[in-house]
Amino acid sequence: MKKIIFVLFIISLVLFIHSSKEEKIVIPSNSIRYRIIANSNSFADQEEKYKINSSIEPVLKDILSSSNTLEESRTKINDNLNNIRRIINDYDVNYSLNYGNNYFPEKEYKGVMYPEGNYESLVITLGSGLGDNWWCVLFPPLCLLEAQESNLDDVEYSFYLKDIINKYK
Repeated sequence: MKKIIFVLFIISLVLFIHSSKEEKIVIPSNSIRYRIIANSNSFADQEEKYKINSSIEPVLKDILSSSNTLEESRTKINDNLNNIRRIINDYDVNYSLNYGNNYFPEKEYKGVMYPEGNYESLVITLGSGLGDNWWCVLFPPLCLLEAQESNLDDVEYSFYLKDIINKYK
């Protein structure tokens, strides 16, 4: 019995040391985030958020897929704000659109830390903006990972993400 307890102790110690040394990936401060906030958490408002995002996201991917710098991405987003407004105007919803510094709560997703703070971002608030939000990072182009993400496990996702972040530093 003492041997089993000793072996379990050693395994626990190794796991603790490994997890404490695990590298956390942090999104660089020179990034551009994207967030769309639903009016409420009702089913209808959440569905509306996803429908609007489904209409906007391909446009964002298209305009940003060839961006190689932060400044180039800023310019492309600013140049397309009216296109984004036109898409949202196709829906019967009150909204606000803000491209600038906006607050984001802390988030950890698949081992990647997204710290709380005010960030350069494109934020669309639907109605009262009291519902859950959908978000991603436009630059570096991490939103483009979403389609591939379901095929990646957490470790592959973290390595792939780290490569993209390093490419745009």
